[in-house]
Amino acid sequence: MPLTSIDRTLLQRCLQHHRGAWNDFVDRYLGLIYHVIHFTSYQRSVPLQPEDIEDIAAEVLLQIVANNYAVLNQFRGESSLSAYLTVIARRICVQELSRRAAQADVKARAKERAVAEDRGRHAAGGLETLEEVHRLLRRLPSREREVVRMFYLEGRSYEEISTALHLPVNTIGPVLSRARKKLQAGVSPARSNGKKRV
Repeated sequence: MPLTSIDRTLLQRCLQHHRGAWNDFVDRYLGLIYHVIHFTSYQRSVPLQPEDIEDIAAEVLLQIVANNYAVLNQFRGESSLSAYLTVIARRICVQELSRRAAQADVKARAKERAVAEDRGRHAAGGLETLEEVHRLLRRLPSREREVVRMFYLEGRSYEEISTALHLPVNTIGPVLSRARKKLQAGVSPARSNGKKRV
């Protein structure tokens, strides 16, 4: 569909900074931008709150006016303005959704590490210093020591530990459980080498 005379005039008014031109542009195309955001988030299975949609729409508009309407200056009129703006809005929306997903992943990992550190403090049975934790860890069998160190001190997930140590992921929990009991009991040398106390 070719560029309409209405859109050609609107483009010229925006690029020449006519008074009220930008408001007319927003009135004409904001609904299209919202539609693109809704559709793109639906295609990518990313639910958005109303405030998220507002934020992304604002980002689209900001990028359109950036650098003296560079986006509009690049339009060659080989399609309708609405088709061109659909491509622009979708690209910006995808970038924003990817950026937000990356931020959410960073926050989730930070939370996971904080939880792991908190678990580590509790599992150490109220140990006063990090040196004491390391001292007791040295008395655990090597496999248990590595699992405990990676989970509690480095905040790694079961999957990460499984990959690093070449252990089945379903064995990580039981290893941690045994090690916790030994740490809380003070790790007697007799128990740490596999012998039972009489």
